[in-house]
Amino acid sequence: MNTDPIADYLTRVRNAVMAKHRLVEIPASNIKKDITKILFEKGYILNYKFEDDDKQGKIKIALKYHPVTKLPAINKMERASKPGLRKYAGSDSLPRVLNGLGISIISTSQGVMTDKEARKLNIGGEVLCYVS
Repeated sequence: MNTDPIADYLTRVRNAVMAKHRLVEIPASNIKKDITKILFEKGYILNYKFEDDDKQGKIKIALKYHPVTKLPAINKMERASKPGLRKYAGSDSLPRVLNGLGISIISTSQGVMTDKEARKLNIGGEVLCYVS
């Protein structure tokens, strides 16, 4: 049993990037699927695929690297809100990552979204993680 599935997700992706893997396979959940969609939309991963089996299902993520320098698109992934210490932010105090160059992923009442989208909609929520 895993007590923090989002931290496990981030760690699996971070480890795969450091090991220069092309693919990483992660057990699926709805919030992990939402985070994966955001990472794809913002250009941090190359592609993804949701596979359903009889149990939980899996997320297969194709990681993105620069074609010449082989540097990964994801430099840093950090968990913000932990099970022992939740971090919430209002719409006026949402965190900015690298002065707007990175993204922070927020879980709001309207669903999981980036900090920029939450600012546009003027809603706050739980800060899940930072990606740059």
